[in-house]
Amino acid sequence: MHISFRRRLEPKPAPPPLHEDPGLQPERTSLAWGRTLLTMITVSALFLRWMPYHGAFVAVLVALSLATALGIWTTQQRRYTRSASGVKSGRIQADALSVLWLGASVFVLGVLGLYTVISLPISS
Repeated sequence: MHISFRRRLEPKPAPPPLHEDPGLQPERTSLAWGRTLLTMITVSALFLRWMPYHGAFVAVLVALSLATALGIWTTQQRRYTRSASGVKSGRIQADALSVLWLGASVFVLGVLGLYTVISLPISS
């Protein structure tokens, strides 16, 4: 049996963080989604002002903008957690599905809003 007396190795220093402010980038993204959520709620309130002039069709616009706001609100925590862990591990991926969903929703709201203003008669 061979016994080796080696000098005890000192622990290696921790590697430097991959990102200087690992908590701030996810926080900024979360705040941006929060502003988008508030914008969708504000847009739905503005659409309600059209109700006396353009009738019940405006309820579709209100429902779509509120559904978009609800979708953002329900996925916010998952999105933040995924972003924070991605920054920490150095493997962050864009949430392309959420961005495409939001873009499509805003596009449809814009088209329906233009249709409402241009095509629907103004009731008195």
